[in-house]
Amino acid sequence: MTGRRSLRWWRAGAVLLVGAAVLTASQTGAVGAPVRTGAAAVAAAPVVVVSPVDGAADVAPAAGVTVAASDATLQSVAVTAAGGKPLAGALAADGRTWTATERPAFATTYTVTGTATGPGGSVPITGTFRTIDPKKRLVTASAPTMAEGATVGVAAPIEVRFDKVLSEADKATAERALSVTTSVPVEGSWGWLPDTRRGSRVHWRPKEYWPAQTQVTVHAALYGVGLGDVGFGKNDLTRSFTIGRSQIVKADITSHRMIVVRDGQVVTDIPASYGLESDPRRVTRNGVHVVTSKSQTVFMTNPTFDYENVEMHWAVRISDNGEFIHANPASTYAQGKKNVTHGCINLTTANAKAYFDTALYGDPVEVTSSSVPLSKVDGDVYDWAIPWEDWRAMSALAPRN
Repeated sequence: MTGRRSLRWWRAGAVLLVGAAVLTASQTGAVGAPVRTGAAAVAAAPVVVVSPVDGAADVAPAAGVTVAASDATLQSVAVTAAGGKPLAGALAADGRTWTATERPAFATTYTVTGTATGPGGSVPITGTFRTIDPKKRLVTASAPTMAEGATVGVAAPIEVRFDKVLSEADKATAERALSVTTSVPVEGSWGWLPDTRRGSRVHWRPKEYWPAQTQVTVHAALYGVGLGDVGFGKNDLTRSFTIGRSQIVKADITSHRMIVVRDGQVVTDIPASYGLESDPRRVTRNGVHVVTSKSQTVFMTNPTFDYENVEMHWAVRISDNGEFIHANPASTYAQGKKNVTHGCINLTTANAKAYFDTALYGDPVEVTSSSVPLSKVDGDVYDWAIPWEDWRAMSALAPRN
């Protein structure tokens, strides 16, 4: 009796142990196989997520369009406006995510169609959404100083202008849509300059002068980007340009000479006359100026000093406060000897033309030994008058205390 009772208890214990083992396997499931509870389990139908969601309205075009399946492969996807062609898109390598590579139009209804196939079969992809109609509240972006394919100097800033004044938060949103790519590594930063009545403006400048012969592309992906109360970005903007040779003007006003250094070599050393130092209104401003334009003939006016429409030639503008490098035969007697001008750099006619012929937008003109610094009151391009760390702080994305 004792022996038989012991045998029965051993058998019961064996059953309990086996039962525990089966229960553990049932909870975890075998890798790669469905959990079974008696009859064979049926694989679930694919689950597809479309963004924007079905029925969404007032969608910002910049929000993006995606179709994603976590347990299936997308066989086909089309996002189409009524009577229009499908938006271009790209399928990920694993076949599970489709992303539109172009943005939808404003005030347009789009239909999403397609098929996803997985272990549980195939399901149709459906959905509709409508983009926002911003009426007339659109923000136009432009790059007025940089023509496509231009060759520019090594101090040239990149400028993007907006035809409306953006809030600080919206400047940050806009800046996230801006990018600069270069053929060689170049450290630089965006900096927002003071708003004007015409709108907001932002410049990108390198920490140091651009390396000569650098290829540069700036892209502003602003179409459909929400910019707060002023509306939505109306357009994208792309400019590609080349940094030319390095040409730097060295303008030490105490030397009464102007030196041109091209690709590290002095190519010109000529007599000059700068602004009259005894009158702060006439001083040639100290700091790095930038060539912004040039004209064979200009008519100069300054009511403060009683002259109007005085004809000058071979004029290269270096600031918006009226400073030029130009020919002035009337000051030839002072060139190389003393400074008598109203702020411009005067040269002989022959020397002015020779320099004029070589000048590019974006060439730096380094004025030194002057008593009045270049600043924002001197016009739109005073980027190089700002120390680098201060310039970086002018980015809308810079950390704020």
